[in-house]
Amino acid sequence: MAKAARLTIVEAEEIVPIGSLDPNEIDLPGIFVNRVVPATAPKHIEIKKLRDPAQDGKVSEPNEAAVRRNRIARRAGKELKHGYYCNLGVGIPTMAAGFVPEGTKVWLQSENGILGMGPHPTEDEVDADIVNAGKETVTLLPGASTFDSAESFGMIRGGHVDVSILGALQVSATGDLANYMVPGKVFKGMGGAMDLVGNPDATKVVVATEHVAKDGSSKIVQECGLPLTGAKCVSMIITDMCVFNVDRKRGGLTLVEVAPGISVDDVRSKTDAKFEVASDLKDME
Repeated sequence: MAKAARLTIVEAEEIVPIGSLDPNEIDLPGIFVNRVVPATAPKHIEIKKLRDPAQDGKVSEPNEAAVRRNRIARRAGKELKHGYYCNLGVGIPTMAAGFVPEGTKVWLQSENGILGMGPHPTEDEVDADIVNAGKETVTLLPGASTFDSAESFGMIRGGHVDVSILGALQVSATGDLANYMVPGKVFKGMGGAMDLVGNPDATKVVVATEHVAKDGSSKIVQECGLPLTGAKCVSMIITDMCVFNVDRKRGGLTLVEVAPGISVDDVRSKTDAKFEVASDLKDME
């Protein structure tokens, strides 16, 4: 931002004499800075998200909604293979990291500039500068790196991320995705979703979402009626009811897994889009 601004003002926690900083530590050269002012208040943490070490490895399911969300996240976690670089969207996709099998090492990328993102911190580990794309406090794993947004989206658009898991408002039978706005409602911005689905041949795009919206309407539709985030970009849809594979080239959905207690007819009754049923239909674990 400083490079594009007409006037750049830096609010610094500490101002030191010229020459105190090693040249190799400089992120932004002074040529881009017009004013330097001392900070007068502690850094504001927008969403202070903590973890309880006593709960590590335990899954909380206090109600039916949590059961559904955990089912989606557990299945999405299976798409995070050993050695993968992964980007997880806010909400249910982020939960998938908690279901990665023991012994499987994945590198989580956060589009605001983290590679090697760790879990939420304990109270003692909180750092106001280390937050994920949802502005929640997180930690950095050994070997992690941080960088600016331009570098981050270069990784994403360049196809260096193996799998991206996002939420959705609607997904079509051809893999179109709408996940950033409903006309007439508050619009917070599209975030990085359009970039995350911009190279689906190199980055597998997985949608993890509840099968129906709050009003009971299907999120899995024949054609999206909401503004598109990306066209023919989704390869897999994971919901609380089932799993669909998407044929992005020819268009069409194939039901490959169903959740316990859910029949094919149940899925059809809640799905606006047409779909085929796999000959080896499996149970969703």
